[in-house]
Order: sequence, then structure tokens, then C-alpha cells
Amino acid sequence: MIKVTRLNGKAFMLNALYIETVESFPDTTITLTTGTKYVVLDPIDEVNRRIVNFYQSVQLLSNPHIRGEENEK
Repeated sequence: MIKVTRLNGKAFMLNALYIETVESFPDTTITLTTGTKYVVLDPIDEVNRRIVNFYQSVQLLSNPHIRGEENEK
């Protein structure tokens, strides 16, 4: 889960596993795989950093093939 802030200033947690896209229009818009969209105050770079940190915390990025590495050491 990642913490993001709605435009009204209220923070909420979002399951990062369901995030399909993160775009800036200029507000940051997060689209889930369900089609639900959230517009948040958090800058796109910060949202992306939180997503990567979440993936690392659940070891989703621990597989070298998922990370894009060709040769495992």
C-alpha cells in the first residue's frame, strides 16, 4: 500500500499492485486496473518512488528477470 493525498488534503492508502498508470495532466492521476481514477496532490515522481519502495518491500523486484537483467549472477 502507498499513501497518497486527495485534492481536498485527505490522505488515503492505495494498493500499488492495482496501479496501471500514473500520469500528470498537470495534476497527478492514478488509474487502477479496474478503471478507477484518482487525482492526487502528490507529484508524479514521489508517487513513482513510493510504488518502487512498495514493490521492493514485498520483494516483487527481487527477481532479476522482472528487473530486466539478462544474466543472473
